[in-house]
Amino acid sequence: MEYHKPGSFEEATELANKNAGIIRFLAGGTDVLVQLRSDIITPDVLIDMKYINGVKDIIENDDEWQIGVAVSGAEMSEHKKLTQEWPGIIEAMDLIGSTQVQGRATLAGNLCNGSPAADSVPSLIAAGAQVSITGPKGVRKINVEDVPIGPGKTSLNKGEVVSAIHLPKRTNNQGDAYLRFIPRTEMDIAVVGCAVNIEIKNEVIIKARVSLGAVAPTALLLENAAEKIIGSKLENKALDHLAEEASKACNPINDKRGTIEFRTHVAGVLAKRTAKIAYDRARENK
Repeated sequence: MEYHKPGSFEEATELANKNAGIIRFLAGGTDVLVQLRSDIITPDVLIDMKYINGVKDIIENDDEWQIGVAVSGAEMSEHKKLTQEWPGIIEAMDLIGSTQVQGRATLAGNLCNGSPAADSVPSLIAAGAQVSITGPKGVRKINVEDVPIGPGKTSLNKGEVVSAIHLPKRTNNQGDAYLRFIPRTEMDIAVVGCAVNIEIKNEVIIKARVSLGAVAPTALLLENAAEKIIGSKLENKALDHLAEEASKACNPINDKRGTIEFRTHVAGVLAKRTAKIAYDRARENK
């Protein structure tokens, strides 16, 4: 196995593009290193991104937050303003593994691992987040929901790597939240995960994004579910319609952690609970 420490994203993509075999990028390493040590995957080329300038930075611009690909969940949680603006994303990252894991796990790694049950991905989708992708043809920006295409698979082409994550800046009257169901009390993988992002005006929802994880081959953006609560004050009828659409969108599997019927039901329940939290946060954020 070859190990490389590129000094730029351009150098990293050049290394990935010219080498054959299994290539893995290392940011936090909570997935890659476990897979390597468990003999699940042995990369031919391991490209360590931590030595690239800016990968550990959280930058606040006028219209967005830019999160470096090696910023850990623990570092995000310690950033007071980011936590205040995007509590749902922080909640999702705080649920990934133990305290030790959170000191290493990254948004970019959680996204690019391609797990349908990744906690941070629904929260990023609900937020309307985008990622910058650097590759042999330059840099392009795409929506987070367009990155995963199946379990363990992404839409990134050969030689491409996520080089930054972009979150919109918050305005008043907005709120988000993330909830999941797991069989144990902590350190488990989501059976269902749900994220909701809401904007209100005079307590009426004017914008909404709803996302589910662990109920399909990839995390889902539920536009129909969001439409059911737009124009409402989140009355019971709107919540019931939201739950119905959330369950309808599910395409889960049967396994020892949950049946198709159970996951489908829980998706609706979580959608209602998560929407209530996001709505209350939007009302408080004036």
